[in-house]
Amino acid sequence: MTCLLLLLLLAVTSAAQAAPARTIVIAQGVDPTTLDMMNQQETPAGNVGVQIFDTLLERDQDLRLVPALAAEVPRLLSPTVWEIKLRRGVKFHNGEDFNAESVKFSLERVANPANKLRGSANFALLERVEIVDPYTVRLHTRAPWPILKSALAFRQASLYPPHAYAGKDTAFISRNPIGTGPFRLVRWSKDEEIVLAADPGGWRGAPAVKTVVIRPIPDDAVRVAALQNGEVDLAVNIPPHLATVIANHPRLFLSSTPSVRTIQLMFYTHQFDAAHKLVGAYQGVTADKRVRHAIAAALDVDEIIRTVLDGKGIRVATMLTDKHFGFDPALKPIKQDVARARKLLAEAGHPNGIDLTLNSTNGRYVRDKEVAEAVTGQLSKAGIRMTLKTFEFVNYLNAMVYTHKAGPVWLIGWGVASLDAENVYVPLFRSGKVMANYANPEFDHMIDEAQTIMDEKKRLVQYHRINRLWLDDLPAVPLYQQIDLYGVNKRLVWTSRRDEVIKAWEIRLKDAH
Repeated sequence: MTCLLLLLLLAVTSAAQAAPARTIVIAQGVDPTTLDMMNQQETPAGNVGVQIFDTLLERDQDLRLVPALAAEVPRLLSPTVWEIKLRRGVKFHNGEDFNAESVKFSLERVANPANKLRGSANFALLERVEIVDPYTVRLHTRAPWPILKSALAFRQASLYPPHAYAGKDTAFISRNPIGTGPFRLVRWSKDEEIVLAADPGGWRGAPAVKTVVIRPIPDDAVRVAALQNGEVDLAVNIPPHLATVIANHPRLFLSSTPSVRTIQLMFYTHQFDAAHKLVGAYQGVTADKRVRHAIAAALDVDEIIRTVLDGKGIRVATMLTDKHFGFDPALKPIKQDVARARKLLAEAGHPNGIDLTLNSTNGRYVRDKEVAEAVTGQLSKAGIRMTLKTFEFVNYLNAMVYTHKAGPVWLIGWGVASLDAENVYVPLFRSGKVMANYANPEFDHMIDEAQTIMDEKKRLVQYHRINRLWLDDLPAVPLYQQIDLYGVNKRLVWTSRRDEVIKAWEIRLKDAH
């Protein structure tokens, strides 16, 4: 291993220079698909967007909701009306004033299904934004909406300049991100680097960091080598088998935390078109519930955690971690039972097994390719012959996932800032939503009902019912909760967060003057 890393260090560069004192370099696994925050559902884009854009509310280090561009926490005036007072004296990077007009433009843009934005699924209950005065708005919802405050902290609820973006499409906004955040975009060289410069007039004050460089480095070992070599100050998704290398390095430290992200295999049970309209039942074996359960029974996820992830994962029963509202501790993960898997396949009319394709990311999640390889190996023992295909993340999302062409089985990670079951089940499984390949009228009805229950106890009971229905129908096999590992240069003072957000302006520099 040591020799491999030395070779990689030489391959990365033979004469790397440390970043200037007030510059930090962050290595992600992949490049964002877009910088239009309303048109994405991914952490790599969100971690760039959080530097440029602000939201009305945000989560602090302990994941508590606190005001950002809102002057105070929203006030519920009636079951479907919320009033929000706005922060005064804030300007967008282009000089426009932030005010009620900005809120109306932004939230109505993301909520409008006609705009066909990938983040719209989270805001379907927002009907309109009323301007009360220049610094007061009222949000009118179509029904009671229990997680509205959480939704206002989503990166998709970023606030945009209405005059600069009037009539502009998502491609323009992606190329020209204008926010009120601590940093402005200097340059985006696709698949190479994103360079951000501090906004000295920002409402938070001038950041200690003056320049932020975000680089996509998909290969785990190359990312670690760049960190060791001083080319990178902070690297995400440190592979578990290289964690000790980071922890023992004299200039680096390892930061870890259980994330709110789970990794799972998703199934096509129904086919939707590129506009997310139902075509019909999926014309493949995963449309049969018995096949889906056979795949789940054939997997030994504990072995994958132990061998591929070096123990850095937590087995889960559903896609909800113990930090999610809706989590049910009574539910237990599916146990491996190869005999049951073969029996289910035979009952489904496949006594000689089945042949399937598993599509997966490569470099987006911790050891994602290796996890997918382990999955295919285990499934073969039950007569489930998987052909693995791996893809670069941006192409995977744009050409396959968002257009409903990733079937029959595809691997994805999912973590939501709301810490709420709604934002797991709605975008991924509610029929007609951007990433759903599943249609079940009973499930849809229960989900729609859950989104309007304001009584917390009743809402929890509803999500426990949904969990059980979901496990019975099994439109996905949850594998494990990811434990995030970060490698960090000791010149930084920084602590990882469970929601994976990296706020560059909160990083302290030990060597800054």
